Amino acid sequence: MNGSGDMTLAFELEALSRLSDPQATFEDARNWTRYVGVVSDEPTYVVTNFTRKHRIRQDFFSGPRGKRESLERVGEQFDTERHVLVGTSEADGELAEAIDWEYLAIEDAAEAAGWSLDEGTGEEPDSGGDDREDWP
Repeated sequence: MNGSGDMTLAFELEALSRLSDPQATFEDARNWTRYVGVVSDEPTYVVTNFTRKHRIRQDFFSGPRGKRESLERVGEQFDTERHVLVGTSEADGELAEAIDWEYLAIEDAAEAAGWSLDEGTGEEPDSGGDDREDWP
């Protein structure tokens, strides 16, 4: 994926979970974006658990807000030429259009950037559990 570097890139959590290596994807995206983060309507702890598990360092995430409010705030806070949402559904595309963001389906983004999609059903974002790596 070619970009000017003056881009804010937001991954919808479900889209991020469809990638075979979310951490490598984030590292690659940092080479051609200014800001990269995760948005979701899931509770904050779900996003935090997923990003921690995959050692993803994000510039922003949705926190207690939903996708729409998060993207609106990110758009106001991060002044870049382009704001792009990578998602998985028609609803994600409609949301991006409604708030004047560009939209890319995860399949198109992965193909353009050379990212591998998980060939399985995709890892579900972890809503908790006992597999934390930061516990003794």
